[in-house]
Amino acid sequence: MKKQLDNKAEMSIFEHLEELRQRIFIALGIFLISTTICFIYIKNISYILQKPAIGIKFLQLAPGEYFFASIKVAIYAGFIVSSPFTIYQIILFILPGLTKRETTFLIPTFISSIILFFIGILFSYQILAPAALNFLIKYGAEIVEPIWSFEQYFNFILLLLFSTGIAFQIPIIQIALGVLNLFSSQQMLAYWKYTIFFATIIGAILTPSTDPLTQICMSSAIILLYFGGIIVLKIINK
Repeated sequence: MKKQLDNKAEMSIFEHLEELRQRIFIALGIFLISTTICFIYIKNISYILQKPAIGIKFLQLAPGEYFFASIKVAIYAGFIVSSPFTIYQIILFILPGLTKRETTFLIPTFISSIILFFIGILFSYQILAPAALNFLIKYGAEIVEPIWSFEQYFNFILLLLFSTGIAFQIPIIQIALGVLNLFSSQQMLAYWKYTIFFATIIGAILTPSTDPLTQICMSSAIILLYFGGIIVLKIINK
């Protein structure tokens, strides 16, 4: 580790920029490859994303709607697939300049962030999306036939997946605040009433549907994540 730090310290600003350029180039290349592969298998991805909308008929309301929606889905899917590799490139760039204590904290934090992001996406796909769609399909089903725009549906489902994945980063933010001694677990626990209030607001903002069931599921997940972050801080005595 000391040797790595010495080598990093001896690097000039131009060498740092060159290394940064290489890391960005690698990350961008992986993203483009992932996006291309996802576009090739866009039909399979579309079937997976359509699965929560049981019994819904999708229409192409404008020329090229399916094509442009496919590009959008491929880009989102490519971003998800390539995100671990991008974070790995970030770690490789900053790792030589970190102390042993910073490395011990940062690497598990990055890994936990990735895991929580994918857990959030899975939670949204398995629980939030079916609950929201079931409500939207049944509401007014006797009056209007549920025939949806292909692009608008994917805008809905992708927004729900990504917003949930981001919401699941709450424990990571808590741990960072605790390690930096900005907030202690005791202080966070003292604000539990405000947490429930703001979790309700955040749940309403992040869920694209207006049904109460989806918002309650999202708010409950945020509250559980918040208290989970407090437990982790207590374990590490922060």
